[in-house]
Amino acid sequence: MDSATIMARPDILWHRRALIGAMASLAVLPTIAVDAGARAYADPFALGVASGDPSADGFVLWTRLVGTQLEPLQAAAIVVRYEIATDAAFRGIVRTGRGLAHPERAHAVHVEVIGLPAGRPYWYRFHALGATSPVGRAVTVPRVADRLRLAVTSCQHWEQARFGVYRDIVTAEPDLILQLGDYIYEQSYPDVPRVRDFGAPEPRDVEGYRRRHALYKTDPDLQLAHRACPWVVTWDDHEVLNDYAGLANREGLPPAVFAARRAAAYQAYFEHMPIRPSLWRGRREAHLYRAVDWADLASLSVLDTRQYRSSPPCAAPNVARNVRLIDCAEAAAPSRTIMGDAQERWLSDRLAGEMRPWTIVAQQVFFAPLWLDGAHRSTFSDQWDGYVANRNRVLHAMTRPAVRNPIVLSGDVHSFWVNDLDGPSGSAIGSEIVTSALAAASPPVGRFGDVDRNNPHVRFHDVEQAGWAKLDFDHYKLRVDMRIIVDRADAGSAIRSLGTFTTQSGSRRMERD
Repeated sequence: MDSATIMARPDILWHRRALIGAMASLAVLPTIAVDAGARAYADPFALGVASGDPSADGFVLWTRLVGTQLEPLQAAAIVVRYEIATDAAFRGIVRTGRGLAHPERAHAVHVEVIGLPAGRPYWYRFHALGATSPVGRAVTVPRVADRLRLAVTSCQHWEQARFGVYRDIVTAEPDLILQLGDYIYEQSYPDVPRVRDFGAPEPRDVEGYRRRHALYKTDPDLQLAHRACPWVVTWDDHEVLNDYAGLANREGLPPAVFAARRAAAYQAYFEHMPIRPSLWRGRREAHLYRAVDWADLASLSVLDTRQYRSSPPCAAPNVARNVRLIDCAEAAAPSRTIMGDAQERWLSDRLAGEMRPWTIVAQQVFFAPLWLDGAHRSTFSDQWDGYVANRNRVLHAMTRPAVRNPIVLSGDVHSFWVNDLDGPSGSAIGSEIVTSALAAASPPVGRFGDVDRNNPHVRFHDVEQAGWAKLDFDHYKLRVDMRIIVDRADAGSAIRSLGTFTTQSGSRRMERD
């Protein structure tokens, strides 16, 4: 990068320094003794197990060892054994191994499995401290596939709702659960009724974020869903601090100060998610964006739209809050980015080389324009509307001949949407599907204005319901089922369909069934 570019975007310098800080404790571990005498006085697997990021020959397995009352183990490195079998009873064990759970990583375990046959289910478990973990199910991606079922989720606030929606997801038997961010929430909302409490102050350091992740992992329905099938995850803002953008933040803290908090949150996130350790261990920069493709049917590009952002448009220095923009010309500046240059090039290359019928771009925030007034002068700053040129470049890349059926998946706004994605002349490019919060309060009444009048490209929206989106792909069509929970405070509440939508391959438009 030349000096002129750095001068034009000084936030890049802080961004790089922060990433180096974020990765320092993950990349290098001191040489330590194995704690052969450690014993468990409670279930060391109380946070459950998980699998994620499947490929044709493997996947990632995760667990984290904890002590009494979920406190960190007071131990040096612990030997952890794992077994992988072709059946839930472990009569056909095909892989065993062992590794160390290090205290510097909160005794989290990530096993990156390779070399297994494609297109098969597997069952796995861990052994440590004289205990055996629950059994989880993982899969390898098939070489050829006729179908793919995705469960798409976002936004789960511990205090505002139970996580019973996951029971419906598990019953649906998805191939993958795709979590689009706000897996944890860092803050309470005093004006919103609570069904349970965090029981701890807002996290600001690595121990605080570890406790928050551990609390979430105690939820039985969330544990059930992690055991049922592989997950693919990406973060949004609440994993760190609401509305942050790169190193700009709602408290207006200097970059050097906020970088330490962000680094702590990033470390805790990686420690608690089934993400390939090769993405973050030994690296100077965190690398969450990645490809998780499904056979010959669908490409899945998972984005990170938080850590590489330019500072928010029309905002004070170092400040990032989701505010209403009115006539903010800065939002359309060509130099502004929500993805960062390297990630944008990566996605552009992926789209140029597309070979599958379905092109899925999974990311966090509202992608289509969302006008808050009839004159199209007002939008929200935290969405892609604050980074218009970056969105236009992505849309242009989606018009390449290799891309036949582009689908953008989004979350964040605690509401369901189906949006047309159009070119400058109104030509149909693709569709956006926005899933609501899995477990969180709905947005305030009137937050999005007169949606139908101001946004003719919005095909459907519902701002009152919480739940998840079930996506069924085959070679000829995509069918979307918006699934909603009747009572967010009741984990056993009924789940029903809000509506179904279908697009035929080549149509580039969703239609309500």
